Amino acid sequence: MSAHQPAPDWLPPLTEPPDDLPDYPDTDPWAPTPIRPGVVVPRTSQGPVWDNSPVPLTTDRIKRAFPVAAFPVWVRDAVEAVAEATQTPVDLAASVGLACLSTAAGGKVLVRVNRSWVEQVNVYTVTALPPGSRKSPVFRAMTEPLTDAETALAELLADRRTEAELASRIAHARAEDLARKAEKPGANPHDALADATQAAKEAAAIVVPELPRLMTDDVTPESCVSLLAKQGGRIAVLSAEGDVFATLTGTRYSAAANLGVFLKGHAGDKIQVDRKGRESESIDRPALTLGVTTQPGSLAGLANQPGFRDRGVLARILYSLPQNTVGERNQEPDPVPEEIEAAYSAHLKGLVLTLAERDEPYRLDLDPDAYAILLDFMRWLEPRLHPVTGQLAAITDWASKLAGAIVRVAALLHVAGTYETGYGQPISADTMAAAEQVGRYYLDHALAVYDLMGGSNHTERDNARAVLAWITTNSGDTVTRRDLL
Repeated sequence: MSAHQPAPDWLPPLTEPPDDLPDYPDTDPWAPTPIRPGVVVPRTSQGPVWDNSPVPLTTDRIKRAFPVAAFPVWVRDAVEAVAEATQTPVDLAASVGLACLSTAAGGKVLVRVNRSWVEQVNVYTVTALPPGSRKSPVFRAMTEPLTDAETALAELLADRRTEAELASRIAHARAEDLARKAEKPGANPHDALADATQAAKEAAAIVVPELPRLMTDDVTPESCVSLLAKQGGRIAVLSAEGDVFATLTGTRYSAAANLGVFLKGHAGDKIQVDRKGRESESIDRPALTLGVTTQPGSLAGLANQPGFRDRGVLARILYSLPQNTVGERNQEPDPVPEEIEAAYSAHLKGLVLTLAERDEPYRLDLDPDAYAILLDFMRWLEPRLHPVTGQLAAITDWASKLAGAIVRVAALLHVAGTYETGYGQPISADTMAAAEQVGRYYLDHALAVYDLMGGSNHTERDNARAVLAWITTNSGDTVTRRDLL
């Protein structure tokens, strides 16, 4: 295929920039996604030689790096410094950092796009790199302030817990005492029963606050529901081990995946669990955050898990498949500057504590210019989802959720940048443009991940690949239908 011929529609699609490009320094966020040909198996020497090797239909995508300029300064500085200190791609620290913002804000903030569209802000991120890529040190550096925030929340709640525990013990003891008196002969049955009943109700009404938890790293579906119920409907599963999927969905212990908490925890749909012999658990608007690092091989196997794609699990994840830096790393990198580490820790902890004060989630709005940017993106996206002519038809399940993901990212960037000065103001156009930048990054990587997982649903493309495989490995000038069947 010459450079002047139009690309056939079975080639993997390119992402395109919007008409109006915001100015972000040190990045080129909207560059088209180029296609780098993979290796073609040479034709046998018995037949005619190709003038030019055919362009393969299995390609490796050149993916842009994470647009770290989209983050507020305190996050951006930490991402870049951790990436330098560990000699890892910025994508890794950035995606884990985004999950940390989701841990802080999930369940505490909602976004009202319009009267009929209210979006949660919790996200699922999965970053895949080969073994030996230093995923764990990056993960630890980005998530450690959340552990400090948990400790601070527990300290703030300590006095309330002590008072509630004491009040509960006293109230239950009084209720039991009145119940015993009501059973004694000679007691006025009506008055004694009324007093005992009232005391029991008062004792039951005293709630001892749970020890605050922000995150867990190894949890079954049942335990995850219990944690959500105890923690006001919000919890984060943050893990540097990719097998968290097997645990979270239950496939580690059972052949059948339990995907309910995964699906409802992202959408905010009510979870109601009634188990024999146990108290019912109900979460009106669950907000589950997922931040996982794993290996490409583990990611490739997700599509084969029953229900993962059909029920929409894969479509809810923001994927990152960064360039592997192993073999090119500087052995004397600059460590993370103390002031950057301290600022990141203080800000993330401050964000958690600020939002933790809310009993009900705050509803953010978009300012008119921010809504216009989102609407322009949605108009760009919609024709590309068409099942026949759309460039993104092979990943429609994922791409159809991209606008919502951009809204979520915009909210996270907004609260991270304004929590000290007042996050109640509407999300600005600049923040929405930055979120769109991040969304297009994840679109690039979703295309690559679905390629890795064999995610194409296009029969025509699969047939074309079969034809190309035959003619590049067999001799002769012609190919018949019988040869291919």
